[in-house]
Amino acid sequence: MVPVCRLEDLPEGESLRLDLEPPIAVFRTDGELYAIDDTCTHQDASLSEGWLEGCLIECPLHAASFDLRTGKPTCLPARRAVRTHPVSVHEGTVWVQLTGARDEDAGGFGKGTAA
Repeated sequence: MVPVCRLEDLPEGESLRLDLEPPIAVFRTDGELYAIDDTCTHQDASLSEGWLEGCLIECPLHAASFDLRTGKPTCLPARRAVRTHPVSVHEGTVWVQLTGARDEDAGGFGKGTAA
């Protein structure tokens, strides 16, 4: 588990990049927290710098879009999912659990409750 920030320091509709290896992006949207690998699988671009709309993040480079809940791409040019990571809040601090393998099935990993 990696501490990210205080929950109040990540406003609704915003993201935060963790400079880890690989980099991780944490998003707060629709009352939920999500964490994914921060690099687009189509080309090397930071997803935390993209456009967030609900549970979708659009890559700023070529407009590939990913579902934060599953990591799966929702349109071309991306074809591979980004890895998702479970998120939790404990005593007001946001935590990310780093996962080892890419979660192609994405059966709910990466979702956390912000409340």
